[in-house]
Amino acid sequence: MDYKYVSRSEEDTLELAENIESEKFPGMVICLNGELGSGKTVFVKGFAKALGISDTVTSPTFNLVKEYNSGEMNLYHMDVYRLEDGNREFGLNDYLNQDAVVIIEWPEMIEDQLPEERLDVTFKVTGENTRTLVFEPHGEKYEDLCNSVL
Repeated sequence: MDYKYVSRSEEDTLELAENIESEKFPGMVICLNGELGSGKTVFVKGFAKALGISDTVTSPTFNLVKEYNSGEMNLYHMDVYRLEDGNREFGLNDYLNQDAVVIIEWPEMIEDQLPEERLDVTFKVTGENTRTLVFEPHGEKYEDLCNSVL
């Protein structure tokens, strides 16, 4: 079952991410899909803020992974857009097998490496400031999360 949320501003997206963070658990994986400028990194900023991370959150486009360790739980923010087909091994399982939250932008680039249980979120630009977010939970924990927050 898919869930939809309409964000009318960056503040809406930040607040939604904070609400999802309140349901976090170790090993949580969130995959963010959507075109450039659709709000994926804004979502990560809200999630990180709610975790108590004081670092400035930016897209890890040129770093592949940014690690945030100053919050109540570690957050690994990945942007795998620039991975080349021949070089898709970057230690994903090492990150997934920790008591942390992993948020992946452009997950379609590594679809065959993603865990079965995860939360997929697709951002669709529907207006100048409006975004429709479609949540697709994979697994009972993620279904429960969506039922609690959305």
